[in-house]
Amino acid sequence: MYSLNKIFCGLSVGLLLPSLHVESSGQDRPHILWLTFEDASYYELGCYGNQMVKTPNIDSLASEGVQYMKAWSVAPQSSPARSSIITGSYATTYGMDLHPVPQNVPQGILFPQFLRDAGYFCTNNSKTHYNVIGDHAASWDECGNKASYNSPKRSANQPFFSVFNCVASHMGRVRTFHTEGRRDFAKGGIDPDQLLLPPHVPDLAEVRSDYAGHLEAIQDVDQWIGFFIKDLKDKGLSDNTIVFVYSDHGGCLPRGKGYIYESGIRVPLIVYFPPKWKHLAQGDVPRKDGQLVNFTDLAPTVLSLAGLPTAPFMQGQALFGQYADPKPRNTQVAFATNQLHHYNPVRAITDGRYKYIRSYIPYKQFALRNYYQWGMPSNRAWDKAHLESRLHNSVWQQPFQLRTAEMLFDLEKDPFELNDISACPGSDEILKQFRQQLSKHIRQTKDLGFFTPGFRSVEDTLFVQARQPGFPLNEIYDLVDLVGFASSKHQTMLVSNLSNPNPLVRYWSAVALADLTVRGGLTADGAELVKALFEQNDEVASELALACCYAGFQNEGLNRLLNSTREASRKACYSMLECLSLNKQMHIYMERCVDRLTQDASNFNIVGENEDIGMMARGILVNLGKLPVEAMFGDGAHSIGLKLNQGRRAMLPLP
Repeated sequence: MYSLNKIFCGLSVGLLLPSLHVESSGQDRPHILWLTFEDASYYELGCYGNQMVKTPNIDSLASEGVQYMKAWSVAPQSSPARSSIITGSYATTYGMDLHPVPQNVPQGILFPQFLRDAGYFCTNNSKTHYNVIGDHAASWDECGNKASYNSPKRSANQPFFSVFNCVASHMGRVRTFHTEGRRDFAKGGIDPDQLLLPPHVPDLAEVRSDYAGHLEAIQDVDQWIGFFIKDLKDKGLSDNTIVFVYSDHGGCLPRGKGYIYESGIRVPLIVYFPPKWKHLAQGDVPRKDGQLVNFTDLAPTVLSLAGLPTAPFMQGQALFGQYADPKPRNTQVAFATNQLHHYNPVRAITDGRYKYIRSYIPYKQFALRNYYQWGMPSNRAWDKAHLESRLHNSVWQQPFQLRTAEMLFDLEKDPFELNDISACPGSDEILKQFRQQLSKHIRQTKDLGFFTPGFRSVEDTLFVQARQPGFPLNEIYDLVDLVGFASSKHQTMLVSNLSNPNPLVRYWSAVALADLTVRGGLTADGAELVKALFEQNDEVASELALACCYAGFQNEGLNRLLNSTREASRKACYSMLECLSLNKQMHIYMERCVDRLTQDASNFNIVGENEDIGMMARGILVNLGKLPVEAMFGDGAHSIGLKLNQGRRAMLPLP
C-alpha cells in the first residue's frame, strides 16, 4: 500500500488525495529496467531510419518490442525533462522548468517511493538532475554510481525497478571548441564526408565532424545496451524484465538540444516485453506505434506495470499494464524556458500532424547563446558563417532572426520544420484551435514557466505562492496570451500596469509593450517607456530598455542595460544587449557599449566557461565585429579542446 496523503504535507494547497492500494506479491510482477542515454534525436538511430549508424542491439529490441514514432521528451534540456519524468507531470507545474535551477516542491511527488512502498527494489545509477531542492536520492533504495538491480540488498524474488543513465553520447563529447586533433571517425565506419546531414543544419566541415563524433557515440551507447542484454540473460532475469530504452531529449547538432523543434524534443523510445509479459503491452507486439506519448507518461506507465494506479496529481497517462489509459491523447504539449541566462519561454503543441510553436518573447532570437552548447565547433562555425553573411539558405538564418509569436508546421510534409505555414491560406482555423488548446493547458496545469528567474529566487515554494489567495495568476496568463497580439488599443492598459505592485504583472506588461514596439505598433512617442526605466526590477527594466531602443531612445535604453550592478540582474540586461547586437541596425548605437563590454570581457575566466558576465560580454563583442568568433572562449580553449579531442567517453555505468 502507498498513501499520497503525505504528498503535500505542510502545504496549504487545498488538495485532498485518496489512499491507493495494491494487492500483489513480488513474484507475479515484472522487473522493469530503464536504459537511458543523453542527447540523441530520434533520427540518429538505425531503427528510426538512419543508415549511417550501426545500432544492432537497439534495433533488435525495437523489432521485437514497441517502438514509439512520435515520442516527446516535453522539454529539450536534461533537468526539466527529467523533472517531468520523476513526477509524471509537466515540470512547469512545480516551477522545475528553469534549467538547471532547483526549486522547492511539494513533498512526496517523486514516483519511485510509491514503487518502494509496494515492494519494489528501486535503484538509480546515477544521474538525477531533477530541479528539486532537498535529498531526492532518498526516494531510491540505492542512488549512486554503484546502484544496481544486482545489489546484494535486493531480496530473493523481489521485483526491481532500475535506471541506468549513460553519458557516452552527451554533448560534452563534442564540446571541444575546435576539431583539431580529432580521431578519424571513418576508421569506425562513420565518414564525415559521406554523411547525409539533416536539412536543418548548414553543410560545414565542423558540422560534419560533430555529427560523425556524435554518431560514433550513438554506436557506443548501442554497445553499452548490449552489456545489459547479456547481463540479464546471464543472471536469469531476461524472461522477467521489461526494458525501456530512450534518450533524455534531442541531439547535439545545432538547433537540437535546447530547442523546441522536433530535433530537440522528439526522442527514440522503445519498450521490450519478454513473452511472459506481452499481455501488458496493450496491443500487438512487436509494433511501431504512432500515438502521441511523452515523458509525463513514463511514471504512470511504470506504476501500472507494477499493478499500481496513476497517482492523482500526475498529468501523464499509463501506456501499458493494468491501469493503462484506453484512450490515446489527441494532442500533447512541450515547453522550453531558457537558454542558460536567456529567459525565453516557448511552448509547442501537436496533434501528430501539425505542430504549433508559441514564442512568448518573440523579439528574443532562438540563437541567443548558451555558452555550453556554443563550445561545439559546429555551433561556432554556424555562428561565424552567419556573421560573415555566408548562409545563403534562409532556413539556416532563421535562428538568428526576429520571429513572429506563432509558427505552424506540417510534420508529415516537413518533419524538420523548415517551412513555417502560419501565414499560408487555410491556416487560420488550425492556429486558432492550437492557440486555444495551449492557453487552456497552461491554465489547467497552472504553468509556472512564466515566472521570471528573479521571481523564483524567493524562499517560498513557488507552487504554493502561485496558489495564495489574491495572487494574480490569471491576470498574468491573460498578459502572456496578449504578447504578440497587442495593438494600440491595449497600450494604455499596459502602461498603467507598469505601476502594478506585482513584478510579474509589470514584467509581462513590459514584454507586451516591447513586442508592440518592435512590431512598429506603438502609437505614443515612447516617452512613457523612458520614464518607466526608473523601474527598480532589472528584469522588467531590461525589457523596457529594449523597447526604448526600438522606439528611438537608444541612449536611454542602452544606459539602463549597462548600469545594473547586481550580477544576476546584469545577466538579464546583457541578454538584452545580445538581442540587440544580433540586429545590425543597432550596431551604430551600440558603439557606446564597447568600452564597458571590453572591460567585462577582460575579466573572463575560462574555468567558469558559461557562467560569468565576461563570457556574455565576449559574445556581444563577437556580434558587434570587435572580436573574432575564435576568440569567444579565450586563448585557453584551444589547449582544452586538443585534450578533449584525444579522449573518448567510457561506456558507463555497468550492471
